[in-house]
Amino acid sequence: MSAPISRALVSVSDKIGLLDLGRFLVNYGVEILSTGSSARALAGAGIPVTEVAKYTGSPEILDGRVKTLHPKVYGGILAIRGKIAHESEMAGHGIGAIDLVVVNLYPFEKTVASGAALADCIDQIDIGGPSMIRAAAKNYAGVTVVVDPVDYVAVMDAMATNDGSVPLELRRILATNAFSHTAAYDAAISRWFVEKGMGDPLPDRIVLSGTRALALRYGENPHLKAALYVTGEARPGAATAHQEQGKALSYNNLADADAAFELVAEFSDPAIAIIKHANPSGVAVEQSLSLAYERALSCDRASAFGGVVAANRPLDGTVAESILQVFTEVVIAPGADEEALGILAKKSSLRVLLTGGLPDAGAAGLTARTIAGGLLVQSRDAGQVVDADVKVVTRRSPTTDESRDLLFAWRVCKHVKSNAIVFAKDNATISIGAGQMSRLDSVRVATIKAEAKEASTGIPAVRGSVVASDAFFPFVDGLAATVEAGATAVIQPGGSVRDNEVIAAADEAGIAMVFTGMRHFRH
Repeated sequence: MSAPISRALVSVSDKIGLLDLGRFLVNYGVEILSTGSSARALAGAGIPVTEVAKYTGSPEILDGRVKTLHPKVYGGILAIRGKIAHESEMAGHGIGAIDLVVVNLYPFEKTVASGAALADCIDQIDIGGPSMIRAAAKNYAGVTVVVDPVDYVAVMDAMATNDGSVPLELRRILATNAFSHTAAYDAAISRWFVEKGMGDPLPDRIVLSGTRALALRYGENPHLKAALYVTGEARPGAATAHQEQGKALSYNNLADADAAFELVAEFSDPAIAIIKHANPSGVAVEQSLSLAYERALSCDRASAFGGVVAANRPLDGTVAESILQVFTEVVIAPGADEEALGILAKKSSLRVLLTGGLPDAGAAGLTARTIAGGLLVQSRDAGQVVDADVKVVTRRSPTTDESRDLLFAWRVCKHVKSNAIVFAKDNATISIGAGQMSRLDSVRVATIKAEAKEASTGIPAVRGSVVASDAFFPFVDGLAATVEAGATAVIQPGGSVRDNEVIAAADEAGIAMVFTGMRHFRH
C-alpha cells in the first residue's frame, strides 16, 4: 500500500470539477499548491490553497511564462520515495514531496480553432504543464498524475477506499493517460506549425494523434475491436458530425459515411451520393435533393439497400420521404429542416448525422494508413479538373452536354475504388465498375450491371452516355468495350505507351476523348 497523499499541485485550464476535487482533498488533509486562475478559483470558494510562487520563493515572471519551473516543484515530483539519497537531498534543499499532480494544458487547439492570431496561438503552447505531467507520469511509482477531469472521481474513490492513498494499478493507468495526453498535445502543435508553412508537410518524423470520441461495437468484422478517434482537424465530416438519431454507429457506417460525404462535397449544385462498402452505387446532381436522390437511386437500386446516403445540402421533407422508402443505414448531410427531421424520426434506427458544413474538396491535407511496421502518408487527393484543363485528343470534340457529363463522371471516378469505370449521362451515374483487377473487367462489370437494369426497365441505359476511367487504358480492348456498350465520349488521364493506338481506335469509332493528365487511383 502506498502512502497517503499529503501534498497536491493543482493547475488546470479546464475548471470542470475543480472545486469538488479541492474540497475533497482538504477534507483528507491534503495541502494544495496552485497557480494563477486555479488558485484564485479555489481561494474564491473558500478552499485553502498555497500559491506556488510563495511555496518556491520565486515569483511568476515573463507574463506568467515561468511559474512552476523550479527545483522545489520538480524535486518534489521526481524524488524516488524511500530512496535515502533523494530524501536527504530534499531535506537539504527544503523540498517537500508532491504526491498528486492535477494538471491540464493551455487550450492550444481551441485557440487555433477560434481563428486567433499567430502570436496568441504561440502563447497557448504550454511549457510548465507538460513538464509537470511528464515528471509525475515518469515517477508514477510514488506520484499520482491526473490530466482529465473525468478521472477525478476515480482518484477520489480510490483515496476514500484506501485511507487517502491511490493504488499502484490506478497510478499506472493514469500515467499512461498522461503520456498520451502530452504526446497528442505536441502532435497538435507540430501539425499546426506545418499547416502554417513552418515545416515540411512530410517531415522526417511525423506524429499522428487522436482523442477517443466513441467506442464502437466492433471493427469491420465482429471479432475486431474498434474505436473512433478525432484528430482536431477542422474538416466537417463523419468523425465530428452530431448524431441526431439512430442506432449506435459502427466502424463500417463511419467509413462509408466519410466516403459518401467527401464525394458529394465535390459538387456545388444539389448532389446525392449513395455508398455501399466505400464505393458509390449511384450519384447525381440535380435542381433539388429529391430529384438528385431519385436519379442516384435509379443507377443501382439493389445495391442501395442498406447503404449510406450523403447530401451536400440541408435535408428537406421531400428528400427525407424518398430516403425512407429504401432501407438505409446512415444519412449524412450538412443539416436538416424540422420537417425532414420529423419524417426521418419515423425510422428510429436510421442513423442521421449532421455535420454543420461541407469539407473543402480542394483543401490540402494528409491521409495515412498503416502497413506492417510503418505508415503510408500522402497528401489528400484534392485534384480537380475543369473544362479548361482537359485536352481533346480525338478528331471529334465532345459536345457541350458531353463535356458537362465527362467532368461529372471524372469527379465521381475519383471516389471509386480502382480500377474504376463510371458511365454517366445528364449529371447522373448510369453504371459503375469498381475494384476489378483489370480495367477491361471494370468496363465489363459496369456494362453487365447496365444491361441488367435495361432488361428490367426497358429503358436504354448506357447508350449515349459518357465514360470516365481513373487511369489510362493500357490496351485498346478496354476502350473498345466502352464503345461497344454505347459510350459516345471518354475522359481519362492518358499517359500510356499505347495512347496513340487508343486514340486511333476512338477516332475510328467516331467518339470524342479527352485527357486530364491526372490519375485518380483509390486503393
